[in-house]
Amino acid sequence: MASGAPLFSGIISGVIGGIVVGYLSKSHVSVSGPAAGLTAIVLTAITDLGAFNIFLTAVFLAGLIQLALGFLKAGSISNYFPTNVIEGMLAGIGVIIILKQLPHAVGYDADFEGDEAFVQADGGNTFSTLFGALDYIQLGSVVIALVSLAILISWDKVPFLKKLKLIPGALVAVIVGVVLNEIFISTGSSLAIAKEHLVSLPVPSSMDEFKSMFVLPDFTAITNPKVWIVALTIAIVASIESLLCIEAADRLDLQKRFTDTNVELRAQGIGNIVSSLLGGLPMTSVVVRTSANVNAGARSKMSAIVHGVLLLVSVLAIPMLLNKIPLATLAAVLLLVGYKLAKPATIMHFWEKGKYQFVPFIATLSAVVFLDLLKGVALGMIISIVFVLRGNLKRAYYFRKEEYEDGDVIHIDLAQEVSFLNKAAIKLTLNKLPEDSKVVINASDTVYIAHDVIDLIKEFKHINAVEKGIEVTLIGFKEAYELENSKYENNHVFMEHNALINYRKNAISSHEEAINELTTN
Repeated sequence: MASGAPLFSGIISGVIGGIVVGYLSKSHVSVSGPAAGLTAIVLTAITDLGAFNIFLTAVFLAGLIQLALGFLKAGSISNYFPTNVIEGMLAGIGVIIILKQLPHAVGYDADFEGDEAFVQADGGNTFSTLFGALDYIQLGSVVIALVSLAILISWDKVPFLKKLKLIPGALVAVIVGVVLNEIFISTGSSLAIAKEHLVSLPVPSSMDEFKSMFVLPDFTAITNPKVWIVALTIAIVASIESLLCIEAADRLDLQKRFTDTNVELRAQGIGNIVSSLLGGLPMTSVVVRTSANVNAGARSKMSAIVHGVLLLVSVLAIPMLLNKIPLATLAAVLLLVGYKLAKPATIMHFWEKGKYQFVPFIATLSAVVFLDLLKGVALGMIISIVFVLRGNLKRAYYFRKEEYEDGDVIHIDLAQEVSFLNKAAIKLTLNKLPEDSKVVINASDTVYIAHDVIDLIKEFKHINAVEKGIEVTLIGFKEAYELENSKYENNHVFMEHNALINYRKNAISSHEEAINELTTN
């Protein structure tokens, strides 16, 4: 709805994300489907291109681009996302879920389901929607939301209920919500929830009407430059979001398995190609679905595949039954998901780790909530990089001063690697050295020093130090420094590697002889 696309296109994307991407992906717990992060891009693209079938052409091309990125191994970029940024993104998404679902929990459904933007299309924002919900509280929705929350919390806490692992607590909550509302309706209670506050899925009345829900791409528009711009935009945003979500999924995975992100990009690309050919929305790996999957006890990707199959069967066989589900029940399920992503314990964990971990975490969390996912992660990455650079500046050398009978001796011990980034800090330290002092600059443990820093130290010793009467002693400096290993070092490593291979060959040979001897005996 928020994307301005046919409702059934979201269902198609969910089914393909479950079955196709679920099968092709190497991730064990992630679930793919239409993503709220693409909502604004899809809405703008459909409006600019003028027709949904032309937009589908752009989605098809975006899938091809993602497929190419996967073969080019662009997925390795995800290895450079810091843990605190990923955790901040997860916590931010958790806060968004809570803020967005609270109005639905009290029966105020003016905001589109899944819209994660803080600033909304109507000019309001998430907080204004929360305050607006106070004027539209529907008591029946509140009762059902509270009952659903009680069931969900009890399912994880009560020992007797925890044994019923086969039945998800969320499913029980949804069934109870439907039954309660049906009781309210049949008894004519004022608590009855009206149709506009229930799930609304398209219900085809005939096979022809069902077939008409599928839209094919208009490939005649492939020469339109706007189509390629939209395709590139979707490919980049969807790929980045998928990589971020895969990193998050690996952290949520209780078994802490790693996912091949290049395979994931290829799977997402094929998924978007198939989705576009059937009239579906573009998709990504989605944190909310993945988190719900993990919380339900998922251990393998079969859960994602089965969910896609069940989604297809459900919308074909029981759409009328699904349309009886109160949005308040779904809000209760998502409120618990949001809480698990943004637990106070997680925030305190990074607080206790110190500012270098906490500041990027809380900055990412805040920016994800008030801006969007990509901007939040970008801000967190920038702050993390600044902290790393600042840390490197401080770790360029160790400054100490010892007392001697004949005067103070100042020791400056350089770090293992000293780059041009450390030049400013070293220059400042040298300029602040007192006149007529004794300084020992020790590079015994240093394997690399940038030429700029070496020139700085030489100029200080031969010019500045002489003018200020400072006695400078240099220890451990080499004639030349190379960033990479020398030829001798490479040969040494190569020889050690060959020796290790020969050792293993001999061990295997001995092992085989022992087996043959045992077999003979």
